[in-house]
Amino acid sequence: MSRRITKAAVLGSGVMGSGIACHLANIGLEVLMLDIVPRDLPEKDQNNPKARNAIVNGALQAAIKSKPAALYDKSFASRITTGNFDDDFDKIKEADWIIEVVIERLDIKKQVFEKVEQYRKKGSLVTSNTSGIPIHLMTDGRSDDFKQHFCGTHFFNPPRYLRLLEIIPTKDTKQEVIDFFMHFGDVFLGKQTVLCKDTPAFIGNRIGVYAMGKIYQLTREIGLTIEEVDKLTGPAIGRPKSGTFRLGDLVGLDTAGMVIQGIKQNCPDDPQAQQLTVPDFMQFLLDNKFLGNKTGQGFYKKTKEKDEKGRSVILALNLETKEYVPQKKVDFPSLKQAKQIDDLPRRIKMFFEAEDKGAELVRRSLVGLFSYASNRIPEIADHLFSIDDALRAGFGWEVGPFEYWDAVGIEKGIELAEKQGEPIAAWVKEMVAAGHSSFYKTEGGQRKYYDIPSKSYKTIPGTEEFIILDTYRDKAPVMKNSEVVLHDIGDGVLCLEFTSMHNSIGEGVLRGVNEAIQIAEEGDWKGLVIGNNANNFTVGANLMLIAMFAYQQEFDELNMAVNLFQQTSMRCRYSSIPVVAATQGYTFGGGCEFIMHCDASMSAAESYIGLVEVGVGLIPGGAGTKEFAVRASDSFHTGDVKIPTLIEKFKTIALASVATSAHEAFGHGYLLPSKDEVVVNTNRNIAEAKKKVLELADNYIQPIQRDDVHVLGRGGLAALYAAANELFLGNFASEHDIKIAHKVAWVLCGGDLTGEQKVSEQYLLDLEREAFLSLCGEKKTLERIQHMLQTNKPLRN
Repeated sequence: MSRRITKAAVLGSGVMGSGIACHLANIGLEVLMLDIVPRDLPEKDQNNPKARNAIVNGALQAAIKSKPAALYDKSFASRITTGNFDDDFDKIKEADWIIEVVIERLDIKKQVFEKVEQYRKKGSLVTSNTSGIPIHLMTDGRSDDFKQHFCGTHFFNPPRYLRLLEIIPTKDTKQEVIDFFMHFGDVFLGKQTVLCKDTPAFIGNRIGVYAMGKIYQLTREIGLTIEEVDKLTGPAIGRPKSGTFRLGDLVGLDTAGMVIQGIKQNCPDDPQAQQLTVPDFMQFLLDNKFLGNKTGQGFYKKTKEKDEKGRSVILALNLETKEYVPQKKVDFPSLKQAKQIDDLPRRIKMFFEAEDKGAELVRRSLVGLFSYASNRIPEIADHLFSIDDALRAGFGWEVGPFEYWDAVGIEKGIELAEKQGEPIAAWVKEMVAAGHSSFYKTEGGQRKYYDIPSKSYKTIPGTEEFIILDTYRDKAPVMKNSEVVLHDIGDGVLCLEFTSMHNSIGEGVLRGVNEAIQIAEEGDWKGLVIGNNANNFTVGANLMLIAMFAYQQEFDELNMAVNLFQQTSMRCRYSSIPVVAATQGYTFGGGCEFIMHCDASMSAAESYIGLVEVGVGLIPGGAGTKEFAVRASDSFHTGDVKIPTLIEKFKTIALASVATSAHEAFGHGYLLPSKDEVVVNTNRNIAEAKKKVLELADNYIQPIQRDDVHVLGRGGLAALYAAANELFLGNFASEHDIKIAHKVAWVLCGGDLTGEQKVSEQYLLDLEREAFLSLCGEKKTLERIQHMLQTNKPLRN
């Protein structure tokens, strides 16, 4: 049975409710969000709709203003209507999906569902966002139709950004409903959907909170400080910067403590969970209501003092004295070594071989995790990949427990666990005895997992539709240099992957793009995708290279480099085969210039796109400023005043505006509705780009360079110089910013032409390159470049 959802009702407007409502609006649904009428409403406001909806409307406004933004674009808030449980509950009869997000109390949830039963239309989906209340307990007394269309849909906070969506059916849930949510969550909501059993805390929190509790325990045993632990359990082992203790402060220590106790109480048959405790130092914080960020202090305390760099001084809790003390520099040989190793599996192996106290924490915590995860199958999940998926998508880990274990080696993990007194599940030992040496392997371009029931390797369900470039590593690349790899991704389509540090664009990438296009044109290929599976598409041009040429005043070399960049962008547009970009994360500077010149961009919704060069004292010099002149020209129409359009383009570059989503990038003019598309699930962007190449390839005609770009000359310059002056007077720009802005204006208007005129793209490229090179000779630009290289932050001088 096919099912279409166009309208959703969200019951509850707290942080999660409003966040879920915003994300449903992000994907185009009409959303009704309801909450309670404020208690003790004055008599005069009893019939005032504004007063009766104060809670829900306040929550929506807070969500719209939240940072990071809950909405892809603020205009999407118009898709959400609000109301209250007393006056508007009957409106849920129009909803295809009703999701409950009220307080975590079973009695209240059951009352809400009793009311839902009265008003819902037959066959509509009903779900709960509970993070731990058993799903089956919520349907007591409900009709068969309700039970068959009911399950848990557990989003993680914030709903837009954390990719995990746990689907928890009951024994009564129809299979078609389970299948629908697994697919809808993936393709339309952009989530990593994970099928869970109705067990305490489901998968993500059950394993994640165990991992947190284990590290709390080991911190005291090994004698480490909280700042040491956070350095060891952050990016060094492929986890977020928050580490462990700072994560507790972010989540709220009351919440963390409640989940630890909840798992212990609700899992009497889980001996490892029974060993978890809320440690004395955490109990001290709870007793004093020091609950983390929401109360201003927890494991860490932000003070009003400033350090020598002007940053707030943050104190750390001494776990022995329970006093806040200045943080000490973390210094472990293993951590220093970790910084030298880019490859995560090799880094993990190094921690298992190192002998300092930091490495001991990593080793013992991971071995405990191996033991716990292996023993939770089949209790919480039937398949090991479900546990890994949940931890990666819900907690932001680069790899899950079984992937960590593969990095260490299964037999080594078993040996260390047994030495540590941690039990390993029998199925792992049986697997090793049968001659299998890893939980995952790649075969025929597909990633496979060890399937416990069949004792064989199977393709991870759903991944057949993804293109994960790691699965092509066992094949010889079509072409490779130090900064790119060109893969054959099937059906006559090539994919160029950047492999430079942060995927920055240097000479290797530029030559790689040109060579990849040439290979595609001269061989039997249908087209090229430019994409990768890294967190970020690219941070932009290799600034170190530009700095080196600029400091040494090697302007001939710099001119050649900028010309190569421009011609590479132009090659993406004017090749004889379709070139399609697949973006995610940072798509800055030169990356933005590339995608603007591709035939199409399949941009993940979480693509942060912008021409940011002004921040380092330059203008977009890889054909980006030229392209904005072209796009301004294309938007002019008969009778158009033209200047407002030009000013809009000018401000976007002059203010280095960055779109905080692919949807917002259309508003900035970085993406065009006529050629570019948004892909909600990041994992699907390369596959969608491949489809786009094949769609374009059939009737592809090589475009011809333009010589009809309408520029405004002096008239436009006067308007843009005036706009720049307004930015200066409004304190939005410094004197040097204005100098850069004048260069931007010069290119957009075609230079000092006496009147409106049509010019060629090459003419504008020459102006752009000349302006870029002149700024490279400016002292203040060199200071900006140096500051960015040293601090990774822009300098306003």
